[in-house]
This record gives sequence, C-alpha cells and structure tokens, in this order.
Amino acid sequence: MSAQVESPERRAIRISSGVLVTLIGVLLLGMGITTKTSGKIALSDAFADVQLPTFDAPGQPVLLGCAVLVLAGGVAILSGRLPKGARIAAGFAAGVGVLVGATVWAAASSSLPFPLSGQLNLTIAYSTPLVFGVLAGVLSERAGVVNIAIEGQFLTAAFAASIMFSMTGSYLAALVAAALAGLLMGGVLALFTLKYLVDHVIIGVVINVLATGLTGFIFQQLISRDHAAWTNVPAMVDVAIPGLESLPFVGPILFTQRPLSYLMIFAVPFVWFLLYRTKWGLRVRAVGEHPHAADTVGIRVVSIKAQSVMLGGLLAGIGGAYFTVGFGGAFQDNNITAGNGFIALAAVIMGRWHPLLAAAMAVFFGFTRAFAQSTKLMSLPIPSDFIQMLPYIATIVAVAGLVGRVRPPAADGAHFEKAH
Repeated sequence: MSAQVESPERRAIRISSGVLVTLIGVLLLGMGITTKTSGKIALSDAFADVQLPTFDAPGQPVLLGCAVLVLAGGVAILSGRLPKGARIAAGFAAGVGVLVGATVWAAASSSLPFPLSGQLNLTIAYSTPLVFGVLAGVLSERAGVVNIAIEGQFLTAAFAASIMFSMTGSYLAALVAAALAGLLMGGVLALFTLKYLVDHVIIGVVINVLATGLTGFIFQQLISRDHAAWTNVPAMVDVAIPGLESLPFVGPILFTQRPLSYLMIFAVPFVWFLLYRTKWGLRVRAVGEHPHAADTVGIRVVSIKAQSVMLGGLLAGIGGAYFTVGFGGAFQDNNITAGNGFIALAAVIMGRWHPLLAAAMAVFFGFTRAFAQSTKLMSLPIPSDFIQMLPYIATIVAVAGLVGRVRPPAADGAHFEKAH
C-alpha cells in the first residue's frame, strides 16, 4: 500500500502546531518542577445547597504528568507517520492536559481552594456568545464571505434585545429583536459584498464602526435621558432540567443553565448537520470553494451565499442577546461585547472553519477567560491582568498563523460575478 502524500501546506500546519504544543508542554514541565506543594480543589461553591468535598491535588506529580501528556501530544502531531485521526486525538489529549495542568497549578499556587464548579459554570457562560459567533463565522466563510463584522452583529443585537425587553417585558420578544438585528447586519454584509462587490474586510470594519456609532447615538439620545425606563432589564434566570439538576457536581453545571446556553449546545450540531448532511450545506461549501463551477451546474451562487451569511447573522444576533438579556442585564455602553466578536473569528480560524472544531476553540477561549475570573482572588504568582490577556494573546497567535498556515475556503473573500 502506497504511503499517503502530504502537501507542503499540511506539512507546515502539522509542524507549526506540533512545535507550539511541544513548547506548551515544556512550559508545563517547568511549572511542575518548580511546584512543591499540593492544592485544594473545591467541587462546589460556598453558596451551594449541597456541599461536595474539597480534595487535595498533588501539584508536582499532576503537573509533570500533564506535561508528559502534552509533550507526547506534541510529538504525535509532529510525526508524519500517524494517521490524521490519531493526531487529532493527540491534540485533544494535549488540550485536556493543558487545562488540567493550569487548574492544578493555580490550586497549588494559592492557599485558597480552586473553585472548579464555578470555573466550569463560568466557562459555559463565557463560551455561549462565542459559540454563536463562531457558527456565524463558519456559515459566512464557508460560503466564501469573510465576516469580521461579528463584533458589530453582537453589539447591535445586544442593544436591540435590551431595548425590546424594556418596551415589552418579554424575553421572547427581546430574542426575536436580537435575531432580527443580527439578520439585518448580515443582510448589510451580504448586500455590499455580493451585489456591490465591496472588499469584504472593509465592509466588515464599516459594519463594526456603524454598530458602535448607531448604538452609541441612540444610547445618548434615548437611554441616557431616562435610565429608569430603559435600564430595568433583568437577566434570564437559570432553568433546571428536572431529575438531572440534582446530580452531584454535574447537575448544577450542565443541567442548571440559562436558556441561551442550552440553545447554544443544540446550535452546534444543528449547523454541522446543515453543512455536512443536507443538499443546502453541500451547495454552501461548493460556492465557497468553486463558485464558478457551482454556477455551471445550476446553483444560484449569490442566493446561496446570501442565505448562509444571513443565517449566520441571525445566530450572531442570538449570541449578542447574551450580553444583555441573556446574562448581563441592561445595555450599558459600547464596550459590552469586549471584543468577543474578534475572539470568535480567531476561534473560526483555529477551528479550520469546521463548526465542531471551531466551537471547541470557543470553549477553550471561554475557559481562559473564566480562569482569569476564578483566580482573581487567589493571589497567584502571575498577575490576574496577565491571565485576562490570554484569550487576546491566543487571538493574535491564531490570526498571525502561528498555529499553522491554515487554508480557508478557496473562494473566501473573492468576488463572484456571473459570466454572461
């Protein structure tokens, strides 16, 4: 049986990714060598009705074990002889090693216990809008339209949801308004990229600036003049799944969440199914790779692209609602989205434009942000401000291509003009 030929592009991705994972493993190894104490990890927070035990995690043995796991993952990724599935499994194992190692290191570096249940709850909370943004980016870019306007879609939708709830007192109406706001912004992106052939990056920047200016103007003209009428926006409460919410440890984490978090969990396989198991999804991927070839077989290229971009805008709108009615309450200022749209875009790139891998990257970003919040009071050797920078550093790493020169859909960002 002949050996599979590896393209130079895939070889560069494999080597750069393997080197990056190996370097992280070396860092964990150094952390393990210098860690001499054990750490306490709390399985429940101080306000939980049922208090689960707090256990000791031996710092050095666990960190060294995680370092070995990550280093082995890096070597496996570097190996050109392993099949692709084995390398993906090695990467997943290395990711688990990094998360476990970071948790145990934080616990061993502080006299306070590490709040594991709180960390996982915050991870889901922070990941929810990111995953919706990731799905929006995947749908748009799989159709060949670069979408850096996710931040603007988030911001507009968050504002629309807050305003609509203030007017109606209905969460459902607020979600509909947010979805329509995201859909509208997706329509603007589709209109200018597909009909007027404006550069995708330029119109994305314009949409982000437009969202900032529009929400800021209405905020000053409307909300600032009557805070009492427009800022009474309580966030959605947690919804418990009967029979499952009482399960030890996992019940309060997985089965007692806000409605949008449940919706996020269902949205990921839904988008995967649309893209990879339906005729429409096949057409989306076709117009994103070879639009002229798709046009020759009768596919309405511009229509399919517009549908995918606008569906992505709708999902981004739902994600934007999380910043107000979903989790944060009333709209306060234009920094409410805090760059999450750009982090979502980085997750799309790191996830190779695949909905499942990109969602996993979004959860990783959510974990790092939650980690900064969970360790803020633990007096770690590393300042909490630096830990809060981690998602943005990872974004720079992704955009700079240091995780490998990933190949987007072939026609991503290219204009399509129907041949006459």
